[in-house]
Amino acid sequence: MRPTGRLHLGHYHGVLKNWVKLQSEYPCLFFVADWHALTTTYDEPGTIEENTREMVIDWLAAGVDPAQAVLFIQSRVPQHAEFHLLLSMMTPLGWLERVPTYKDQQEKLEHKDLSTYGFLGYPLLQAADILIYRANRVPVGEDQVPHIEFSREIARRFNHLYGREPDFEARSRAAMKLLGAKRAGEYEALRTRFQQEGDHQALERARALIEEAQNLPMEDRERLFGFIEGTSKMILVEPDALLTEAAKMPGLDGHKMSKSYNNTISLRESADSVTKKIRTMQTDPARVRRTDPGDPDKCPVWQFHLVYSDEGTKQWVQQGCRSAGIGCIECKHPVIDAVLKEQEPMHERAQAYIDDPALVRNIIADGCEKARHLADETMRDVRGAMGLKYA
Repeated sequence: MRPTGRLHLGHYHGVLKNWVKLQSEYPCLFFVADWHALTTTYDEPGTIEENTREMVIDWLAAGVDPAQAVLFIQSRVPQHAEFHLLLSMMTPLGWLERVPTYKDQQEKLEHKDLSTYGFLGYPLLQAADILIYRANRVPVGEDQVPHIEFSREIARRFNHLYGREPDFEARSRAAMKLLGAKRAGEYEALRTRFQQEGDHQALERARALIEEAQNLPMEDRERLFGFIEGTSKMILVEPDALLTEAAKMPGLDGHKMSKSYNNTISLRESADSVTKKIRTMQTDPARVRRTDPGDPDKCPVWQFHLVYSDEGTKQWVQQGCRSAGIGCIECKHPVIDAVLKEQEPMHERAQAYIDDPALVRNIIADGCEKARHLADETMRDVRGAMGLKYA
């Protein structure tokens, strides 16, 4: 996530709730993309450090747990930059120019000069961020799927260009023996089925067979992955998009919640401020007087009820609004209560980090160390494959 400062309820319902869920299902890495922030705000560097601190506190307040996931800052893992540089040597220029968001963002941010190398190359930096951890799943919405496909193409091209090694077949067959006679026989049969008949179920089963081999060294694991497909050693993993449902969190004016629309409620906003903002929200303009019936579908407050209220409350709103049985302020009370209840544990979790900033620094330092260790493992193989492994 780019460091944009304090996060709002749109970030929580759109991203952070999903992160909290995923961290108990997968080994996860969540990082502050501060270099990515510079691709569009290269002339405003003064805000990045403070925005990073506030954003990480919001992550922790939302329930992201450093005991379950790795939290780090992109620029403090310099291997990302080295990997980005090395990948740039083999990436066709046309691949970058065809990324859908390249021209879209230039049009949306026409007031900025985005004719920079960094902006053109940001999809490749994003690919490096993913591939350096050999990540096999990336949680994204539909609009980000092209970026994941781009990362897959980069991994495929890298493996094709640099995944060769002397005596690859002999080394692969030696690795097969480590599977044990029965598994090795099954692997060979599955490999034949895939290469001769194009049986993708055989390919998936063979991959699962390798994953199940607990004591197989990483080098041999990668050789066997490549040997299945008739290629050479698989150095980089092709990631898949882990599609997440786009949450429809409305803003105070009924439009999408966004800082640019000035219609947000921050994750850690005070109860008084939240109450005031919701109490003064615009409602159905047809309800000029308390006795005028209204239409919830034309009221921004109803969009909040869709997110926060149970079926009984929704029915109460629909009936009461359309019959003028309830007033607009009365209708807003359940929303105020629900938002404050959601935020209460966030305030409690955040307070410890506000009181002791060293806690956040320690979490990030620990996460950066873990990320660097993982990145180093990949970079050793990358350097070696590209002929840069000097004694």
